[in-house]
Amino acid sequence: MKSIKLIWHIFPANLLITISAMLAVSWYGSASLQKFYLQHMEEDLLAKAYLVEKQITGFMNVDKRDSLETFCRKAGRKSATRITVILPSGIVIADSDEDYLKMDNHGKRPEIITAQAGQRGASIRFSSTLGERRLYIAVPLTASQPELERNPDNPILGILRMSVSIAAIEKALHHLQTRIAFGALIVALIAALITMAVSRTISRPLEKMKESAERFAKGQFDPPLTTSDKVALEVGALGGAMNRMAEQLQERINTIIQQRNELETVFSSMLEAVLVVDTRKRIINVNRAGAGLLGIKQIEAPGKSIKELVRSMDLQRLVSNVLANEDIVEDEIIIADDSKNRYLRTNGVKMYDGNSVCMGVLLVMNDVTRLRRLENVRRNFVANVSHELKTPVTSIKGYAETILDSSLENVEQTRNFLKIIVRQSDRLGAIINDLLDLSRIEQESRKEGIQLTPGSIKNVLDEVVEICLLRAEEKNITITMDCPENLQAPINEPFLEQALTNLLINAIKYSDTDSRVELRGERRQQNDREMVAISVRDYGAGIGKKHLPRLFERFYRSDKARSRKLGGTGLGLAIVKHIAQAHNGSVSVESELGKGSIFTLYLPANNK
Repeated sequence: MKSIKLIWHIFPANLLITISAMLAVSWYGSASLQKFYLQHMEEDLLAKAYLVEKQITGFMNVDKRDSLETFCRKAGRKSATRITVILPSGIVIADSDEDYLKMDNHGKRPEIITAQAGQRGASIRFSSTLGERRLYIAVPLTASQPELERNPDNPILGILRMSVSIAAIEKALHHLQTRIAFGALIVALIAALITMAVSRTISRPLEKMKESAERFAKGQFDPPLTTSDKVALEVGALGGAMNRMAEQLQERINTIIQQRNELETVFSSMLEAVLVVDTRKRIINVNRAGAGLLGIKQIEAPGKSIKELVRSMDLQRLVSNVLANEDIVEDEIIIADDSKNRYLRTNGVKMYDGNSVCMGVLLVMNDVTRLRRLENVRRNFVANVSHELKTPVTSIKGYAETILDSSLENVEQTRNFLKIIVRQSDRLGAIINDLLDLSRIEQESRKEGIQLTPGSIKNVLDEVVEICLLRAEEKNITITMDCPENLQAPINEPFLEQALTNLLINAIKYSDTDSRVELRGERRQQNDREMVAISVRDYGAGIGKKHLPRLFERFYRSDKARSRKLGGTGLGLAIVKHIAQAHNGSVSVESELGKGSIFTLYLPANNK
């Protein structure tokens, strides 16, 4: 809506109020005057009716009807009033102005209906006989006491109606209303001029204040606002308050500019990446180090969403976490950078405005990517070598030294020690063999890719079941298989057999005694590709959700103690993953604690 000046708010409203008041007074005065005149005429007609009531009652007999007509005409001319005599049935028997024989029944006239009930009736309406608006008064003509005694059922002999024209009154009232309207128009015009002058007197100093306020908004605080001594007290006080406000604004703006310059100097010189976002996750500011670290342009970043500029769910989640907490939030997030992950140690805290309302989040980030990579290398080396090789070597050495230090007289104890040495040696051999297999698979995949030929999945599954059947029988585990005879795919049979054997052996290891393991082969659609899905399902202990993403890493174990107890090397699932990739496929796992696991190997159904 377009804004208008103050004068046009004050002037039309005052003018409208003045005109409305004049119109209301004029209408009320004319209406009261009209009511007064009509009431006076009604009383005059009623008085005339009472004057001739007795004479007309005496002429009500049938043999005196001619005298009644004559009396009505004479009395009507003398009093300038129309006199009509009507029987209770509504039949007109005399009229001072018209031939009563030609007049219709008046029984339904409102004033007649009231008089028929024994009351005085009055109405103002248009007379179709005379063609003008008239005032009518009707009074009942009651019988005398002797006649009432003779005929008590008929107390009303007839109805006397008196009427006069109100056209003259309406004309006079119309003339009076015209003069009142003309006078009101003149008064409204004078009021408009006075209102305009008063409105200008009020609006002029306010307009000057508006101009000064616009200068203040632009930062131009000189010269100060000046007001005349003739203005209203409130306007003068407002002008003084605006001058004091301008002084305070000037002082505060200077302080803010100084603090801003200091902060910008510190902000731009910081080696740490600093990112400021609002509550809608839009970037407010970012320093040079932050722009370089996040790979964004410092000038173009403000106002844009972090989701639009930085492809990191961790960063968005961290901002949401900071907004939901009152304390400082520390976390390590990952930013994808040219297919590599960049690790950022991040501290986040809320920012508040002067009203203690949260206005955004301040993030300070340190790049710890190199540190994390070095830690990963060290951790993997220590974990893989120390736990997988050192433990069996230490056991072998310890038991061998024990045998050497013993007297060898206890043959049974020596035999047990040698069995342990053999078992640990087998474990070392298994780890070395798995490492060699994994290395061989990776090397063949890198060179020219392993040789794939169409083969029967059912035949491979039969071989795998036969290999693992003895282990299953030791735990009384039933192996069921469901695979069509004609299910085929491009495969390297030895590698595929090794992968499925690893999955089936794991399923048997982690299943309870007297349980079952299910093998299933079928065709499935995956990402608009036709795939052969080979699944191995057990009903054992299951795997926690937090372990599933890393389950196919080398030497990773979800339950280290149980895995070592069962003789696992930690490389079986890594071998399965690399064999699946060598077949241009993939492997997935679904598991829930206490309900078992489903490992599924996906292979392309054709070479395309």
